[in-house]
Amino acid sequence: MPVKSNAGETMAWSESVDTVLSNKEGLAAFRTFLKSEFSEENVEFWLACEDFKKTKSSTKIALKAQKIYSDFIQADAPKEINIDFHTKNDISQNISEPTLRCFDAAQSSIYCLMAKDSFPRFLRSEVYKELVKKHQDRNQKRWLPFL
Repeated sequence: MPVKSNAGETMAWSESVDTVLSNKEGLAAFRTFLKSEFSEENVEFWLACEDFKKTKSSTKIALKAQKIYSDFIQADAPKEINIDFHTKNDISQNISEPTLRCFDAAQSSIYCLMAKDSFPRFLRSEVYKELVKKHQDRNQKRWLPFL
């Protein structure tokens, strides 16, 4: 479960998208930012895949896989993610017998998209700057090397 952050952790978020995704407050801020960019489906898909990979029951694997597929993968899904045709096609062909790894390629693709595209913009966003300032003010620090 993601943890709440302190000022040092908030500033460390600039180092990697993993740091933000594993931190409760960082994840919330990143989601707020993605909502403002109309791309929150990316982090929602990534989180759904992380949860899916922890599933033990074969019945639940099938149910969760179908939910992820209908929410994010199939054509005109309510939160359809932007993945390449081959990845989408592979998932579509294998969704009737899903494995815990069936979304790995799509999750990796979405992770790369977030890390290379959304995350750098997040670090320049007001959402992030305000959160850093809030933690700075708490600790009375005055120097931020990455802003």
